[in-house]
Amino acid sequence: MQITEIYKSLQGESTHAGLPCVFVRLTGCNLRCTWCDSEYTFQGGHKMTSEQVWEEVKRLSPNGGLVEITGGEPMLQERELVPLMLQLLEGGYRVLLETSGERPLERVPAGVIKIVDVKCPDSGEGETFHIENLDALTVHDEVKFVLSGRADYEFARDFTHRHRLAERVNAVLFSPAFRKDASGARDSSHCLLDPQELADWMLADDVPARLGLQLHKFIWNPALKGV
Repeated sequence: MQITEIYKSLQGESTHAGLPCVFVRLTGCNLRCTWCDSEYTFQGGHKMTSEQVWEEVKRLSPNGGLVEITGGEPMLQERELVPLMLQLLEGGYRVLLETSGERPLERVPAGVIKIVDVKCPDSGEGETFHIENLDALTVHDEVKFVLSGRADYEFARDFTHRHRLAERVNAVLFSPAFRKDASGARDSSHCLLDPQELADWMLADDVPARLGLQLHKFIWNPALKGV
């Protein structure tokens, strides 16, 4: 499979935020979100076998723990990825899969926690979510919406209610988008949507979701990769 990077850091998003995690970042994506902060994954990378990836994960975290498969869009490499995820689960790792949900998810192993990033209108990739993937969601999965303004918020709010997401999954996450050229200051000034404004909207509408921030961008320089 084509790999951009494998590294150990703290999980920056989802209900697992703050926990040590090994990230396996695959190369390639078929979407082009306007606020994307990982365009460096679109091409390049290097070939690794599943066994090489497995050995690197074990080297970085020999006693088990959290592993996130991310990208890019990792499900573009489904054929090689599914056996790797099974191997990680059987090896005692807790596995997260970060995906847009544009690719079918029914073959994702049952023990994997899917974190599905449903694209909102201002991403430029709205309506790419594969709606049948709702049936593949379980009570340990999570659905995330990255928001850059009021239109995105209303889309996420209405989608959450219409599909009764809070009853389907472990968590629904609303997260402000960061400017993709963000660097320097480690604060919310880089957010395209002020987190305080988002919090006010969520409270006013009593949305069954949690506000999530990209923790790693407040710990390290937001332009830094591999953290």
